[in-house]
Amino acid sequence: MKIDSVDFFYLSMPEITLEGDGSQDALLVRVAAGGHVGWGECEASPLVSIAAAVCPRSHGACQPVLDSVLGQALDGTADIARIARLVRRNSLDLLQTAHTLSGIEIALWDLLGKHRSEPVYRLLGTRSASPKTPYASVLFGDTAAETLAKAKGIRAKGFRAAKFGWGPYGQGSVEDDRDQAMAAREGLGPDGILLIDAGAIWIDDLAAARRRVASVEAAGALWLEEPFVSGALDEYKALAQLMSKARLAAGEGSHDTFMARHLIDHGGVGFIQIDTGRIGGIGPAKEIADYAAQRGVTYVNHTFTSHLALNASIQPYAGLAEHRICEYPAEPKAVAYALTKNHLLPGEDGLVRLPEAPGLGMEIDPEAIRRYGVDVEIRAKGETLYRTPRLGP
Repeated sequence: MKIDSVDFFYLSMPEITLEGDGSQDALLVRVAAGGHVGWGECEASPLVSIAAAVCPRSHGACQPVLDSVLGQALDGTADIARIARLVRRNSLDLLQTAHTLSGIEIALWDLLGKHRSEPVYRLLGTRSASPKTPYASVLFGDTAAETLAKAKGIRAKGFRAAKFGWGPYGQGSVEDDRDQAMAAREGLGPDGILLIDAGAIWIDDLAAARRRVASVEAAGALWLEEPFVSGALDEYKALAQLMSKARLAAGEGSHDTFMARHLIDHGGVGFIQIDTGRIGGIGPAKEIADYAAQRGVTYVNHTFTSHLALNASIQPYAGLAEHRICEYPAEPKAVAYALTKNHLLPGEDGLVRLPEAPGLGMEIDPEAIRRYGVDVEIRAKGETLYRTPRLGP
């Protein structure tokens, strides 16, 4: 097969707020080859990612992403890796490359799976997909009382685990953060799995993070996520050495496998969280899942958007039965939930399972694209480089 076309669809809620919710807009990628169509999703600013795909060439190592994709052969999994390496080489100095490539790469796996009538996890070498325990991923409430109510609601829905993050956490006093953590614990109950996400609020301020360790551990949290930005390896390691009960989690900011490996090898993390929509797609995520397992670090998906992204994010560690926990977007905006007609809903046992269907097994809803689509045109040097594509009849 030859890759005939790559199309991008920018979707958005009517109003974008300042809350730390990445489900407010989306960038879908449609790839066509050999009479088949695959779908993927980028986890990044849609307009900037489209620009990276079509921008004019600056020089040999700063070429538009699509120049390395269109017309390429796609006959096996090795071709996906080959195309990804070509993109990274030819767009080395284009810093949005990893995000744009991620959506394309996911779509290539989906397409190849449909072509071979196999689920993506089988193409990755996994015979059967293990079920995952979903944790409801939500933002902290504006007050501890709101967080308490959220946590109670999450348990009422049947979730055994929940992560609270962003919102006011880390922006006020140590006492405020303690109250938030304890409210989440109270609402989940003593047997609930509690996770806390600081959203990289302290950048590299070790002292500020250190002051929260006592309350994180008093609340019985399994992990403290992203106290620092991804590159603050010294601070991660130092904080990890100060923690006796909880572990550190990080990795969603990794844009390649090297960044993720550094967190595992030098950051002291107990959980490595990878977003297939940022690291370069499913292939690089699978590489890190295997790498983490070999080093005694638990792999976890990072997903806060659609169920297409959720599905793609589980594929890399579907075969790691002992790596059970799975981020599950519990409060997605309407645009994120509407992207697909089918969803990965927890079963009666509370576990999430991948569909045994060709590719990713997700059906895109054209009506959602029409309803939330953003009309975009990019022009440069007298030429139209991008125009919102036709969805089809």
